[in-house]
Amino acid sequence: MAPKDGPEHDHSPQAIAERLARGPTANYLRDWVYGGIDGTVTTFAIVAGVVGADLSAAIVIILGLANLFADGFSMAAGSYSATKAEIDDYRRLRRLEERHIELFPEGEREEIRQIFLAKGLDGRQLDEIVETIVANRQLWVETMLQEEYGLASVQRSPIKAAATTFAAFVVCGAIPLIPFLFGFDASALIATIMTGIVFFLIGSAKSVWSTQHWILSGLETTTIGLVAAGVAYGIGWALRGLI
Repeated sequence: MAPKDGPEHDHSPQAIAERLARGPTANYLRDWVYGGIDGTVTTFAIVAGVVGADLSAAIVIILGLANLFADGFSMAAGSYSATKAEIDDYRRLRRLEERHIELFPEGEREEIRQIFLAKGLDGRQLDEIVETIVANRQLWVETMLQEEYGLASVQRSPIKAAATTFAAFVVCGAIPLIPFLFGFDASALIATIMTGIVFFLIGSAKSVWSTQHWILSGLETTTIGLVAAGVAYGIGWALRGLI
């Protein structure tokens, strides 16, 4: 059986060369999980609040669809702006390091030395790795960005991040509305069951990229979502006499 970290890949020299030539890729998992959970939570919270207030199915549909697209667009815009800010900050720090290397090469060389000294290298080994890194300006800058600021060399696309967030928000957020759109009997109960399943699936899928067991991850996400919905239901029930 393959380990949880994923299937074993080929370690032949040719396979390694091809894999490294492709380079690392950006990961948009967090955008999907974030958008999916938020879309499901907010839409189901509206459903629960309206049901708690004992309002009609038409209001559930109107408010749910309005939230689905308006809030989904807002989430996508936020994801776009946040990702773009990360890229801008990376570029700013890269320019800063390039300037420091240009103006204070000995100080930057000493930073490289201390970084690898802290990793346990010393003596000739330390001297060799310092000389190797500072001999290559691009490697020098990238090493400083990774070691001093903890920045990854792969930058995520703001457009892809926004599109992933929006798609996850709409797809997952539409689930609680389906029973009301088709006029099913006991729509609130069906919506609750379907939403619980969605929460569990999102949490379970998330565990593929974590060390948490898929059942625990699914139950954790389900609990968070249903608690949020329960709060919305309670508020709607408490205020239903005002309408």
